[in-house]
Amino acid sequence: MRKSLFAVVAVLLLAGCGGGSSSTSFPTVGAARTFEIVDFEPSAPVPAGKPTKVSFVIRQPNGQPMTSFKRGPGPHTGVHLIYVRRDLGAIVHRHPPIAADGTISDNVTFPEPGPYKLVVDAYPATGPQTNFQLSHSLQVAGEYEPVTLPPTQKSVVVDGYRFTMNKVPSLRAIQAGFIDFDVTDPNGKPVRFTPYYGALAHAIFFRKGTLDYFHTHVCSAGAAGCTSTLGATKVTGSSDAPGRLSVGVLVPVAGTWRLFLQTRVGDHILTAPFTLTVRP
Repeated sequence: MRKSLFAVVAVLLLAGCGGGSSSTSFPTVGAARTFEIVDFEPSAPVPAGKPTKVSFVIRQPNGQPMTSFKRGPGPHTGVHLIYVRRDLGAIVHRHPPIAADGTISDNVTFPEPGPYKLVVDAYPATGPQTNFQLSHSLQVAGEYEPVTLPPTQKSVVVDGYRFTMNKVPSLRAIQAGFIDFDVTDPNGKPVRFTPYYGALAHAIFFRKGTLDYFHTHVCSAGAAGCTSTLGATKVTGSSDAPGRLSVGVLVPVAGTWRLFLQTRVGDHILTAPFTLTVRP
């Protein structure tokens, strides 16, 4: 997957060099047309802890709704919706159905009040881009108390399941890296991962402050469509044994990043957050 700017229809920009004549004129060039989110609902603040229907359409540069998305196995299909709170204290990841007319809708439960950013990571069926991102803001009603990100921790426990980094990594922007994790159940035994949204694990990265975003995956051995791309750099996660994850890291800029490592074990959807430092 490639972190990209909104897809832009090519516009021929005519430039001219002229003398001092006041009669010289230049052509008027309209703004480039882009993909955008339209008909977004809800338009008002939503409650925390209760299902909320979210719906919208992606409008293409030609003005028509986007209805054709990549299909098939693997995680790089359809559209991913990722809601993240501004302080990186909460995240919701969804992969909703898409209606024939292009309407994307889902019921989402926001865990805590506060301002959220929605990242729409879309995979068109055709065109020069593998994927592109759009964003939209939402407000979840209630008292918002921003949290301070903790320092890097090697181990995080979620619902009794332990995620442990084998080694705190040394990471650089725009360079592929890997973090090895062991995941054990409440009895200390290695877990067996269940495919979730086309992958064994999703590694979702957001940068503190700016909320820059990237997303990589770990897939089953031999699975296609699991490689994430940033420019000419590629990274693919892997899993060679129960409870083992080699998570690919590839982010565009230096800074403090929050990794949300998401897996499914049986009926348990687990999201383990880790703070990472990325150098230039």
